[in-house]
Amino acid sequence: MLDILAEMLSYALLVRAMTVGLLVSLCAALLGVSLVLKRYSMIGDGLSHVGFGALAIATAMGMAPLAVSIPVVVLAAFLLLRISENSKIKGDAAIALISTSALAIGVIVISVTTGMNTDVCNYMFGSILSLSHADVRLSVRLSVVVLALFILFYNKIFAVTFDETFSRAVGTKAGMYNMLLAMLTAITIVLGMRMMGAMLISALIIFPALTSMRICKRFKTVVLCSAIVSVTCFFIGIVLSYWYSLPTGASVVAVNIAAFILFSLTGLLKGGLKRT
Repeated sequence: MLDILAEMLSYALLVRAMTVGLLVSLCAALLGVSLVLKRYSMIGDGLSHVGFGALAIATAMGMAPLAVSIPVVVLAAFLLLRISENSKIKGDAAIALISTSALAIGVIVISVTTGMNTDVCNYMFGSILSLSHADVRLSVRLSVVVLALFILFYNKIFAVTFDETFSRAVGTKAGMYNMLLAMLTAITIVLGMRMMGAMLISALIIFPALTSMRICKRFKTVVLCSAIVSVTCFFIGIVLSYWYSLPTGASVVAVNIAAFILFSLTGLLKGGLKRT
């Protein structure tokens, strides 16, 4: 194992991929706890489809993919919250409405311009080979910003996650912090799409949070456990991907599935022991 790890670290491309992947996994795990508890976990899937549409348009116009997709996906996240809060279209229906529309637009744009080529498959299913030096620099900077804002506003995010009505009653600007959560999620989704792909990026948000909840009950412990699980699963996944020549995104998701099953069995065992 140490020989394989040393071999991986000898490739600058893999070092860049691991750096970005670990940071994005950490961001996704921290945000995922709040999204799962607010029953808004599928926002990751919806925003990834919007990101795919934005990437398709950027590619067709010869523009920098991340520079185009980040503001578009952030705007879509705000729109999702606005539609869900102020119209008859709620939650999962709003996500489905926007995500399928964006995906359809992306497919149409691709079909009439570049066609379904390798770059499109990379956006759909992820590829570590798609990360350029500029992408890595931007991804690291934005990941640090996401982590800093989450830590800075941790107490407010905690408040609007568990009891938004009470938070509003005591003067907390719940709408603003919901917008902040949506913006941070949108940035994380776009950064992770290049490696995980639009079809799999939501797994980084959902799995670590659900896995941690199998054995942890307090918000802080769930957040910490989720962060550890996410980073560990990504690391193991990318090593397995390199070792067995597997797709990176699918390998990471497979490891997350295994962790979820293990934690679920551990939780059931602990519950059985307590009852006896």
